[in-house]
Amino acid sequence: MNKKRILLTGGKGFFCSRLADYYKDDYEFLVTDKDDLDFTDRQAVLDCARAFHPNLIIHAGAIAVTDFCNQHPEVARKVNVDGALHVAEAAREAHAQLIFLSSEQVFNGNTNGGPFREEDEAVPNTVYGANKLEAEALLKEILDELWIVRFTWMFGLPERNKNMSNGILWDTLTKLRNQEKIIASPHEFRGMGYIYETIANFQKLFDAPYGTYHMGATNNESRYDTVKHILHLLGLDSKLDQILEEDTVHYLDHNRDVRLDTSKANHAGMFWTDTHDALELCLKEFGIIR
Repeated sequence: MNKKRILLTGGKGFFCSRLADYYKDDYEFLVTDKDDLDFTDRQAVLDCARAFHPNLIIHAGAIAVTDFCNQHPEVARKVNVDGALHVAEAAREAHAQLIFLSSEQVFNGNTNGGPFREEDEAVPNTVYGANKLEAEALLKEILDELWIVRFTWMFGLPERNKNMSNGILWDTLTKLRNQEKIIASPHEFRGMGYIYETIANFQKLFDAPYGTYHMGATNNESRYDTVKHILHLLGLDSKLDQILEEDTVHYLDHNRDVRLDTSKANHAGMFWTDTHDALELCLKEFGIIR
């Protein structure tokens, strides 16, 4: 039986580099990154899809650096919105399904507190979040065979030939290695999931009804308490005062709460370990703790 053909944009990033390797025996992947496919070039995207004939396109490519997007809104929109539209047009022409990776940052300006459901009003307060929300709406006008995915914050650890992202775990370990004080906010709340749990669940999305899905771990503790738990897992309780400090500057007017309600994904058969246990699982899988 012929394998399903999957075209990845942002294919060398933190998520897709691991996704393609994890499912390499199940699907035929065309992994593209910015050096392989400039998806701001509409014709280049159409030509790529015509040559590969994908059954499914996973559009992960984006400029996700918040400060850069805020400082260069025209560049950010060209990549994050116009580029997504080009990919959607290519998917429509190829009769391919599309998975668009959006972001929890669409809720970054909400002050009513999470966890947020897919149908809740999103109030972004960054250019990146606004780009993602705009792209979501525009893609729905182009395609019916569309899944929109908003991930909770993912963490993992470095691996050979795979890019890293500055998740909560790696950020903590890096600061420990550099002997830097860790400053974390007791007023910031996010879901934080182990990337390999999200990847293991991702295949189940292919059989779920089209629509928007929140995917990732649940976590009701603040960023400060989550870092504190990581230090506990590493056996550093006796040194907490030397290592960890509360952020007394950010989110004092109201909490930053971008937690996502993942009930819809749960009903589709997708499940995640809560953040506390997922951190322990990751550290054990990489042999950092026993």
